[in-house]
Amino acid sequence: MATLLALYMRLIVPRWQTWYAIPLRLIVGYGFMEHGYAKLARGPESFAAILHAIGTPAPALMAWATVVVELVGGFAVFIGAFVPIASVPMAVVLLVAILTVHVPYGFSSIKLLSVDANGAHFGQPGYETDLLYLAGLCALVLGGSGPLALDRLLRRRADRTQASNFVFPIVPRIPRTVSRR
Repeated sequence: MATLLALYMRLIVPRWQTWYAIPLRLIVGYGFMEHGYAKLARGPESFAAILHAIGTPAPALMAWATVVVELVGGFAVFIGAFVPIASVPMAVVLLVAILTVHVPYGFSSIKLLSVDANGAHFGQPGYETDLLYLAGLCALVLGGSGPLALDRLLRRRADRTQASNFVFPIVPRIPRTVSRR
């Protein structure tokens, strides 16, 4: 029991606490890029038709904006760059998806309708997955991008630049009087 407690104490040492961000960044970033790429591969016009059907204003513009947010924002989160800034439009995309598409289907993201010889058949997904993405973005904004993130590299560079540009106030030199005998 003491060995398990010692192992647990080593795992919760503060130096390891920021490493949670790496798998979170990878899955959230990749997930967004995958969704953006799927919309791009099928043609933004197809996604614009869906947006038009649900009554979105300027569906062509919104389709392209969504694709760009998902690809660029997903990549930024993936590499840990500008996460607090990139998270804002990403959260907007998620909230719009929840409110316009997923709410009528409830919370659960998996709705098993039937199973036959061809396999499982699923219904429309609810808003569970979108909430998980939002929670991941919030965790990254509040807790930071973690190690191996571009944000950390940029912060170090900025700190070095500020330190080298810092000018100490001029302190008048007081001449030392040395007696020579």
